[in-house]
Amino acid sequence: MNILHLDENHSLLIHQFAALGHTNEEDYTSTKAEIEAKIHNYDGFIIRSRFKIDAEFLAKATNLKFIGRVGAGLENIDCEFAATKGIKLISAPEGNRNAVGEHALGMILSLFNKFNKADREVREGKWLREANRGVELDGQTVGIIGYGNMGKAFAKKLRGFDVEVLFYDLKENIADENATQVSLSELQKRATVVSLHTPQTPLTMNMVNKEFIAAFQHNFWFINTARGKSVVTQDLVAALQSGKIVGAGLDVLEYEKSSFENLFNDNQMPTAFQYLIKAENVLLSPHVAGWTKESKEKLAQTIVDKFKVHFH
Repeated sequence: MNILHLDENHSLLIHQFAALGHTNEEDYTSTKAEIEAKIHNYDGFIIRSRFKIDAEFLAKATNLKFIGRVGAGLENIDCEFAATKGIKLISAPEGNRNAVGEHALGMILSLFNKFNKADREVREGKWLREANRGVELDGQTVGIIGYGNMGKAFAKKLRGFDVEVLFYDLKENIADENATQVSLSELQKRATVVSLHTPQTPLTMNMVNKEFIAAFQHNFWFINTARGKSVVTQDLVAALQSGKIVGAGLDVLEYEKSSFENLFNDNQMPTAFQYLIKAENVLLSPHVAGWTKESKEKLAQTIVDKFKVHFH
């Protein structure tokens, strides 16, 4: 096959495809229109999040047999149209699930112990011990929403803590030794920590809104390492201001562009985001929960391994 690489990834992708007898071409700079003009020359392409793969683009890819998306989600690809064209979609949630699980746990521990606040204060010459008294994770009830690769990896990381782990998922009967499956209402009744691990779909868009938040019986800590557009930031900020959400760890934000490489759709900073960047009980990271040195290699290897299953 003739394979086009549209984003830079781990070098093993190109090396292993070549070893399998395929031709690799790299184009990391051409515009989408320029790629569309030549995409008919390729049997497959590898992309991370550079641009949206819509029906118009796929219609011009007349020889396309597969798309490899070096990441977990496929929301940037018109999956239904690809299916009508017989194009195989290959993603790699297995490749960065451990990284996401560790990142989510790190965010919780940092928030509970006020690491970011305490670190900044000590650097400023402030030695405020009582003001930085922490909270222990043991004894909490952790509610995981979405129990796929990421949710399961996070639950596994919690095994060393004396916590109750619950999860809600649309799929039934998928509980394991690390978590108990419950209804959403049951999770909202019991959870004191909530971690979001859902894909971006029409069902999850704006899912975490004021009604969703108000349904929780307890004040709770909130972690989002999934997709920013699943959360209505304005409603999240209102809950932080009222104390309903005790603190939040956000690796993703609704203001990100669809490529996930940039934060804003324009140059204006939303009022809600202005609050988040000043709040001491909010921890922010730039959509890197799944980005570790190890996951970069594991994501690429997962794509090759799945490709071999289908085409070799």
